[in-house]
Amino acid sequence: MARWKAGLISAGLLLVAWQALCWTGLWPRYVFPWPEDVALTLWRLLTSLELAVALTHTLKRIGLGFALSAVGGLLLGLAMARSRTLSDLLGPVVQGLQSMPSICWYPLAVLWFGWNEGALLFVTTAGALFAVAAATESGVRNIPPSYVRAATTMGARGWRLYTRVVLPAALPSLLTGLRLGWSFAWRSLMAGELLFLNLGFGHLLAMGRDLGDASQVMAVIVVILAVGMVVDRACFSRAEAAVRVRFGYDKAA
Repeated sequence: MARWKAGLISAGLLLVAWQALCWTGLWPRYVFPWPEDVALTLWRLLTSLELAVALTHTLKRIGLGFALSAVGGLLLGLAMARSRTLSDLLGPVVQGLQSMPSICWYPLAVLWFGWNEGALLFVTTAGALFAVAAATESGVRNIPPSYVRAATTMGARGWRLYTRVVLPAALPSLLTGLRLGWSFAWRSLMAGELLFLNLGFGHLLAMGRDLGDASQVMAVIVVILAVGMVVDRACFSRAEAAVRVRFGYDKAA
């Protein structure tokens, strides 16, 4: 079965289960809104351009934050993979920071940057950078030594060795790290927007909470879920599929 068909079936089953729960009457409608209520609220947010404004601000933040974390994480991971001393010094710190909940960065970010975009950018970047770095180091270190020896024998050195052999061989792990970093950055940003109340999806969620509008909260959650799925499918899934074909794990379509 094609993935898009499976996705439609899953969405349909989820919608049926949601409606069935609504019919049970376990919760008041204003607490647990019906699908039609959420659809109407979503239409209102679309036509009033509130959703477009929030989407624009959120995508700008995640784009910049993820780009910084990807570049910084790749460079840090490569440096740690290249130097055993650096890995011994920074490895435990990177692993510890990777496992730390990103929400813990916010008090420090506020002290350093204040209640502004700088704090949001810092936490979004910090939430993903160490995951990318750890995956990059692991991917480079797990390259079969025979690859490097063969390339060295053929005269590959320095930058040429890394660009022609090391990075391509580590590409599956790098993509996994970037995918993980994206999810960390996305969650970090959503938490930050809820706290900072700047324009964005988090702001719409906070407004729905403060107004007691559960349909708006659920409508924004649906959009956040949709954006995450679209980015994952359009970027990471496609790249991962191409890499699997390139390495011979799958056949080309």
